Amino acid sequence: MNSLKIGDLNIKVPIIQGGMGIGVSLSGLASAVANQGGIGVISAVAIGMTEPGYQKHFRKSNQSALRNEIRKARLKTNGVIGVNIMMAVTDFDDLLRVSLEEKVDVVIIGAGLPLKVPATIGLSAFKKTKTKFIPKVSSARAAKLIFKHWSEKYNCIPDAIMIEGALAGGHLGFKKKELENPQSSLSEIVKETVDAISIYERQYGREIPVIAGGGIYTGKDMYNIINAGASGVVMGTRFVTTEECDVSEKFKLNYINSSKDDITLISSPVGLPGRVITNDFVEEIKQGKQKPVKCAWKCLKTCDYKKVQFCVAEALYNATQGNFQQGFSFAGTKAYMAEKITTVKETFDSIKKEYLQEENKYELSLMA
Repeated sequence: MNSLKIGDLNIKVPIIQGGMGIGVSLSGLASAVANQGGIGVISAVAIGMTEPGYQKHFRKSNQSALRNEIRKARLKTNGVIGVNIMMAVTDFDDLLRVSLEEKVDVVIIGAGLPLKVPATIGLSAFKKTKTKFIPKVSSARAAKLIFKHWSEKYNCIPDAIMIEGALAGGHLGFKKKELENPQSSLSEIVKETVDAISIYERQYGREIPVIAGGGIYTGKDMYNIINAGASGVVMGTRFVTTEECDVSEKFKLNYINSSKDDITLISSPVGLPGRVITNDFVEEIKQGKQKPVKCAWKCLKTCDYKKVQFCVAEALYNATQGNFQQGFSFAGTKAYMAEKITTVKETFDSIKKEYLQEENKYELSLMA
């Protein structure tokens, strides 16, 4: 298993822990993953909901909570810490600015194409920062568009690219029909992306890692996607059922007690399909039942809170606290594979063992 190099960062184990919101991946999980040699990621979306009185000062709560979680993570690890920020949130600029002020190692940007340098940062500061930028997309076409735009307008390119496939959990960058009948596998998208950005590797004289996620749960999954051309993987679902994950035990047991048939798709108020573990709340919203929405602050740009069926932010946060009567958990397609709560170290050891087994199988096949 080769290390993952992103610019001058050397990640010993090429695993990036997925940034899972709201309040799923905070400093506890991120620091534990970083201590094992991967990249620990804090999810910034609506992170202020973890603070008392956030309803009155949502924007300020998000900034202070993100800053506090980054600092808490730094106290627990000397490893690589990242922040995942959705472009779809209305305070994207603020969250990005806080991340850069706190000098996080990596910023992952999803839920939109990052084509414009925020005015709150400025081009000069953007180019000087040591923080690595990794856009998250679901197609080679989107990756190529970002690299072309950055190269032509800013004379620079992202430090890496993250591909999220159709088997991931949470909000997804695919149409519902595409998720029910995927036309391209993750490995195919990875190969297309590697090919699409190779021109920029030659132009800028450096490697551009392609990192793949969505349905990557075992060391075998990891081995297969790396052999398809990925330099590293994103794993979110696998780390939910760890002791260090920043959610209630009920949330973790919801994964452990789920079956394959429990993993389902819903239509989110933000206009995207979402993959969740079904429960009574999910069944009710699928049947069209209206859940009262009292919006403290419009957190997502695409959400019309006066018309939506339910508040996805509240539903997700409630679940992290163990309140599944008023919420649900996002999850990847392989969440049902979780059998028990383990430590992050045990999880890393298991993944590496599974990876090595696949590598040994391949080597033996060559000798046969």
